[in-house]
Amino acid sequence: MTDRPTTGAGLPDPGAARPDTASGDDPAPRGSVHAGPIGAPVNRRRGWRGRAGWRAEGRRLLEVTALVGLVVTQPLLDILGRSPDFFLFHRADRGEILLLVALVAVVPTVALGLVGLLAGLAGAAARAVTHSLLLGLLVAALAVQVGRHTTPLRGVPLLLVAATVGAGAAVAHRRWTALGRALRLAAVGPPIFVGLFLFASPTGPVVLPLGDGGVAGTATGNRHPPVVMLILDELPLVSLLDAAGGVDAARFPHFAELAAASTWYRNATGVSGWTPYALPAMLTGRYPAEPFAPHYSHYPDNLFTAFGGLYDIRAEESITRLCPPSRCEQPVTPEQGVGVLVRETAGLLRQLTAPHDSRIDPEDSYRERTAEEAGIDAAEPVPTDPKFRWDSLNVNQPARFTSFLNGLTPSARPTLHFLHLLMPHSPWAFLPSGARYEAPEDFPNEGDGWVDLARARHLAQLGYTDRLIGETMRTLRASGLWDEALVVVTADHGVSFTKGVQGRGEDAIRAAADEVAWVPLFVKTPGQRGGRVDDRNWQHVDLLPTVAEEAAIRLPWRVDGRSALQAPRTDAGKVFYDRPSQPMPISGGVPVAPPPAPRTGWSAPPWVRLRPPAAPGSAGWAPSAPSIPTRVCCPA
Repeated sequence: MTDRPTTGAGLPDPGAARPDTASGDDPAPRGSVHAGPIGAPVNRRRGWRGRAGWRAEGRRLLEVTALVGLVVTQPLLDILGRSPDFFLFHRADRGEILLLVALVAVVPTVALGLVGLLAGLAGAAARAVTHSLLLGLLVAALAVQVGRHTTPLRGVPLLLVAATVGAGAAVAHRRWTALGRALRLAAVGPPIFVGLFLFASPTGPVVLPLGDGGVAGTATGNRHPPVVMLILDELPLVSLLDAAGGVDAARFPHFAELAAASTWYRNATGVSGWTPYALPAMLTGRYPAEPFAPHYSHYPDNLFTAFGGLYDIRAEESITRLCPPSRCEQPVTPEQGVGVLVRETAGLLRQLTAPHDSRIDPEDSYRERTAEEAGIDAAEPVPTDPKFRWDSLNVNQPARFTSFLNGLTPSARPTLHFLHLLMPHSPWAFLPSGARYEAPEDFPNEGDGWVDLARARHLAQLGYTDRLIGETMRTLRASGLWDEALVVVTADHGVSFTKGVQGRGEDAIRAAADEVAWVPLFVKTPGQRGGRVDDRNWQHVDLLPTVAEEAAIRLPWRVDGRSALQAPRTDAGKVFYDRPSQPMPISGGVPVAPPPAPRTGWSAPPWVRLRPPAAPGSAGWAPSAPSIPTRVCCPA
C-alpha cells in the first residue's frame, strides 16, 4: 500500500502563503497538481499557460491597454482631433487617417503585450516582474506628462519624480487587487477616445464627410474672364511698405510692379489670424461662426462650388480642402501617405513624453516642398553640407507654385486658377535670391535680438516671395492671360514682430493689429492698364462677392461681405476673430511702415550667416519661452 504523501517535496504546505496574485497574474503555485499526476515534477516554465494562464494574460493585456490609452492614445488623438489642418495639409484620405488611428490605438498595446508573452517563456516569475515593470514605466510616462502641465519641474528632476511615482505604482499594483481591477475597467478608454476622434472632434468631418459641396452659382452675363487667385500666408502689409507708405520698390520690385498695374486696397484686413478660420471666411464671404474644420462638408457654399458650374477649376490648396472632389482633382504629392503621417505623429509623441518643453514650432511641419524635393523637374542631388545650399531659383521654387505656373494656360472654357501658397510663412528658409538655408528646428524667435533676427529672416523670405510674384506676372503675360484675366494677390493674415507680443494670438491682435490684421490686396481687373489706390474699408469677407461679381456669377447664398463694385462701407469699424463667433473690434487705418529693419542681405549681425547658434546653457544662448504642444500644428 502506497503511503499518501502529506507535505513532502513537490506538494504545497497547506499552511504556506500563496504567491502574490493580487495583480491578476495567477502564476502556477509550487507543487501545482494541474501540471501532471500527483507528486510528478512540475514544468514551471509552462505554468502560465493553459486556460487559467490565458485568462491571466487577458487581464494583464487589459491593464496595459488602459495605461497605453492614457499615455499614448488619448493625448495623440486629442491633438490630432483638434488639428484637421494637419491631415488636410498632407492630403490624407479617409483610409489613411483610419489606418493612422488604428496604429495609434492598437500597435503600442500589442507591442507591449508581445513583450510580456515573450517574458513568460522564462517562467511565471519573470512574467510577473515584466508586467510590473511595464506598468511602472507607463505610469512614469504618464507622470511626466502630468508633471509638465501641473508643476514647474523639468528635465532630470521631473524624471526622478516620475520614476518614483512609477515604482510606487508598480508596488501598489502588486499589493492591492483593487488597482488592477480599476485598470481593467479603464481599458474601455481607448475605444471611447477613438469614437470621440471620429464623431466629436473637428477632424471628424475630414474622415467622414457630411456632403459633397453646395449649389453652383448662376451666370449674370456672358463674359466670364479667367480668374487667377494667389493667396499668400502670414504676410503683414507693413512688411512691404517704405517710409513714404508705398510699396518698397527697391526691396520688392515685383510687388511694386503689381501695385502699378492693379487696384491696391491699402485698407484691407483679414478676418482671423488662423488660416482654418481666415481662408473659409475669404472663400465663403461669411465671418467665422463655428470652430469647424476647413473642409467642404462644413463649408459647402464656397468659391469652388459657386464657380464649379461655369468654370473649370485648377486649385492648389494647402491646409484646407474646400474644393470638393466633384469639382477638383487632388494632386498627389510626396508629402502624402501613411508614412508621412506616422513620422509626424511619432515626432509629436516624442514632444508629449519628453521631460522638457519643446522649442520646436509644430507649425513648421507645414513647409512648402521645393520642386526639386517633389521631383517635378530634373535636378542635381540635394547636398547635405554645407548648411547653406546655393541652388537655382527654379530648383528651390515651391513645388505647388511650379504646378500652378504650369497650369496658367489659355483654355476654351473659363478657368479658375487658385493657389494658397505658404509663403512667406515660417519656417523661414529662403534668401531673396532663392537660395535655401537650414536653421535648427528649435531656433528661438523671442527675446532680445532674436525678434529682430526673426523679422529679418521673414523679410528675406518675403524677398524670395517677391520673385515668385514676378514669375507669376511673367508667365501670365507670356501665355496671353494677363490682359484678359481677373488677377487677385493677397494674404490671409499677417504676423506680429513686436517684442513681447509676437505671433498672431489675441495679445498680438490687441497690441499690434496693424501687423496681424492688415494685409496686402491687389486686384487687377480684365483690361486694366494702370494702377490705382482704394482706401475703402475692405474686410476679407468682401473677397468672394467681389470676385463673383467681376466673373458675372450670382452667389446662391447670403454673404456678410460686399463687392468692391458696390458703394464702400460707411462704417470705419473692423472686426477680427481670434475665435469663431467672438468678433474683436479693431481700430486704425492704413498702417505705416515700422522702423527700418536690417537689410535682407544678412550682413547684420555677422554671425547669422554660417555660425550655428550656441548650445543650450552655453554663453550666448538665449532660451525661448517654453511651450507645451496643444496641436499638431497650430493653424497657419
